Amino acid sequence: MPVNRSRRTALSTAAAGLTLTLGVVVFTEPAHSAEQTGNDQGASSDQAGGSDRTGIYAAARIQYSGSVAKGGGKGNVTSADVNWSPPPCWYAPYLGAKEFKKKMSADLEKAASAPGMTGHAGSAIGQTRSHYEDEFGWADNPGYKDYNIEKDGEGMFWAGVENPDEPDILKRSACTDLPFWVDNGEAPPPQHEEAITPEILAALAYQHMQLPDTKVSLAPEETTKVNLPTWAWLDKAVFDEVQATAAINAPGFNLTATTTAKPVSLKLEPGTPDAETYPASGECTINADGSIGEPYAKGKADQTPPCGIKYLRSSGDGTYDLQATITWDIAWTGSGGAGGDLPDGTFGNAQAVTVQEIQSINR
Repeated sequence: MPVNRSRRTALSTAAAGLTLTLGVVVFTEPAHSAEQTGNDQGASSDQAGGSDRTGIYAAARIQYSGSVAKGGGKGNVTSADVNWSPPPCWYAPYLGAKEFKKKMSADLEKAASAPGMTGHAGSAIGQTRSHYEDEFGWADNPGYKDYNIEKDGEGMFWAGVENPDEPDILKRSACTDLPFWVDNGEAPPPQHEEAITPEILAALAYQHMQLPDTKVSLAPEETTKVNLPTWAWLDKAVFDEVQATAAINAPGFNLTATTTAKPVSLKLEPGTPDAETYPASGECTINADGSIGEPYAKGKADQTPPCGIKYLRSSGDGTYDLQATITWDIAWTGSGGAGGDLPDGTFGNAQAVTVQEIQSINR
């Protein structure tokens, strides 16, 4: 008997009283949860709970390479677009038919034997079992006979993946569709809008990207005088474009995306309102040769720096925290010639600056 979309949602969320992180009735743990590993390996999307991964159709992993955060964790890039964020969850290849049947059967048995599994929750467990064993389904998912065993090796079941760096648990656990089958080389069914794509991989590479800790050159360096222009600059040799790549590989399914960040400007914030910046906006744009600002040289003391600061008050016994933030233009390319722009990214460093009064001698 087919069921509609609302019925499908009910199956996915019926057992809310169980420890079902994804809301999928048969899983006592997330189907996938991004696992943080060493920088040489990158982070991975893997099945939770330490399940056996020796089979050829074990869960696909997302690998990160290039300029990414150590341990595969979140990088240091902040999006300049406050309305943009990486995907909180997505669907990706999970297990082949035989491995899926093994895990699903065990989870169903465990769920059915749990205390209080009667009424609506018990019915949902039974209907989920029928979905994978007896082709019980609905219009956009007709169900499977014996977990699609006859097609083992010809595709994989896909399941929801949680982004561990998404702070909102409701968003992180929003991919609640029951695991679905995708033939090798075929696109996921269109109703699963959050299925992994090169663009999603690009957003994840963005999230894991690690920009360099660049210290701005100053003259005078670290200690300056009241009303004396301080020159600031970044040589092209100090910083350049950086790249981060995210890739996912499974039998019959391979995607990759590379995110590239190029520095475009430097924002100076003096750390006190008693200061002036050059230019007045504090935004120093990149030069034709790829540098920002201009190094100080002897004989320029009376000139106005193209990028710099003039402090109007002493820092006394302390220092001012000069915040130097670089804006990066970010774009991506991926499998099949896909590509486009991502929001500009920013990353800044604080530098302690001592400002002293100019001493004069009265005769």
